Amino acid sequence: MTGLLLAVIYLAFISLGLPDSLLGSAWPSMYTDFNVPISWAGIISMITAAGTIASSLQSDRLTKKLGAGIVTAISVAMTAAALLGFSISRSFWMLCLWAIPYGLGAGSVDAALNNYVALHFKSSHMSWLHCMWGVGTSIGPYIMSYALTGGRGWGMGYRYIAFLQIGLTAILVFSLPLWKGRKAVEESKKEKPLSLKKIVKIPGAKEVMVTFFCYCALESTAILWSASYMAIHRGISPDRAAGLAALFFIGITAGRGINGFLTYKFSDTQMIRTGMIIIGAGALAMLLPLSENIMLGGLLLMGLGCAPIYPCIIHSTPAHFGADKSQALIGVQMASAYTGSCLMPPVFGVLANNISISLFPFYIAAILALMCVMHERLVKKCPVRKES
Repeated sequence: MTGLLLAVIYLAFISLGLPDSLLGSAWPSMYTDFNVPISWAGIISMITAAGTIASSLQSDRLTKKLGAGIVTAISVAMTAAALLGFSISRSFWMLCLWAIPYGLGAGSVDAALNNYVALHFKSSHMSWLHCMWGVGTSIGPYIMSYALTGGRGWGMGYRYIAFLQIGLTAILVFSLPLWKGRKAVEESKKEKPLSLKKIVKIPGAKEVMVTFFCYCALESTAILWSASYMAIHRGISPDRAAGLAALFFIGITAGRGINGFLTYKFSDTQMIRTGMIIIGAGALAMLLPLSENIMLGGLLLMGLGCAPIYPCIIHSTPAHFGADKSQALIGVQMASAYTGSCLMPPVFGVLANNISISLFPFYIAAILALMCVMHERLVKKCPVRKES
């Protein structure tokens, strides 16, 4: 039964990734249809991230009350409904409206599943599960590109993903008996949730929160703006740029597949440091005014560098802070992550709109530098108790 439950969790991670890349890949076509400035993609991103922050902060309470299985099924269903709403939107304010349930659906499931896997599986499984997220994010741009190049429009691209999400919701509902009676669920219901004030006072909590803020700020900025950077700054057609944006997700997906094996030899901390170095190399390749292939290689490298960071930070949370605090810490980490997703892509949108979208690699490099500093402070302040 454990193997079957693990397979369901793999599918759930795919469902988390499917919608994440859609706005970035479709926006070069969407903003002209709605006759809005290119920077307004940041508004949609901000609303979505605000919803995930709110639900992430409540994830400890929700998971202890309902269990990870029910939280996951409800959240994916909300995402499916939101994507259908996106597909029929005919004005910008409708996109803003449907971004609310999409954001609310993402936060709790992310925190609940990540904590469950961090407590019960090795770091290799965490990497492979997040590889499934990469599978979802890699599929998304190709589906959107298929809809755009086939003349079906970006709305149909959203609709295709919504149908996939509905199917995954059905699978999750039928899998609910697998979650019942799980020891982790029963024990978690007996624990009292930690308040945000108490969590922030835990040594190292601030550092890991800022690290997560920076990581998701970097990742979400790359997701949202890489296609626009290629289309506007490098002169690639919007429909081709939508497909090429998948290189970032391919890098993440392939990297996490490989990282699952590397974690048997290297610690979470070593994997995180290596990932940061690779991101820096990718940003440099995108910055240099060289050939298109070098730029695309840089985007792929950025994805490869991002691959180990998220799953390894999550997996090391119980080792840094203890299993008894991990659900609360991971919930706050998710909130910090989505705060980065909420604030930083719109900030770049303003820079792109008022200065130049060519600042994209510099922006990535600045966020990366802060992330490196805060992660090293975390490691120094909270040495891991045990890395598996």
